[in-house]
Amino acid sequence: MTDLLGDPAAFLQRLVLQVPALLIAVTVHELAHALVADRLGDPTARSMGRLTLNPLPHIDAFGALAFVLAGFGWAKPVPVNAQNFRSPRSDMTKVAAAGPIANFLAAFAALVLLLALKSAGILPEAALRALSYVYTFNLVLGIFNLIPVPPLDGGHFLPYLLPRGAAAALHGLERYGMLILLVLVFTGMIQRILGPVFLWASRVMISLARLIV
Repeated sequence: MTDLLGDPAAFLQRLVLQVPALLIAVTVHELAHALVADRLGDPTARSMGRLTLNPLPHIDAFGALAFVLAGFGWAKPVPVNAQNFRSPRSDMTKVAAAGPIANFLAAFAALVLLLALKSAGILPEAALRALSYVYTFNLVLGIFNLIPVPPLDGGHFLPYLLPRGAAAALHGLERYGMLILLVLVFTGMIQRILGPVFLWASRVMISLARLIV
């Protein structure tokens, strides 16, 4: 937002590099949900056109704008009917966890590629920055969705890992989930939560990537 008001040209340059990274991160996340649900017996996502690498069915316009401007955001949730699963409790846990896990894997792959290409010196700086955004957005999206507040993934799969009483209480927060998220964002708490976790996760990933590159 500072770039937009103070230096629109810099903002637009950054946006051109960030948008593809955002589309990749969102598509990876939502497609992972859809694939796992489909493999576990729920065809709902497939029937609604969500089993696709095309990012458009997964994008929520306001969520994408918020991610670019404020560093957080959301996509259209993949529709899931737990009644189609053989084991609804455990299968829903797998479906919900699939999105963040896919983002972490995509972030690590982007990081390895970034370090390798940067070392080789075969790509221009703009291309390396674009790849760094792929890494950053995937890592941030994965961490953000682990926050245990519905409608985020953490709010969906944690109830299946908790005792039934605690799970019911967490489910009760679902109607207030978006309000809680907005409060966390506008009070700056979301940055305080995500910042240290992102730095720690990034250090771990860089250490692992350097074992490969």
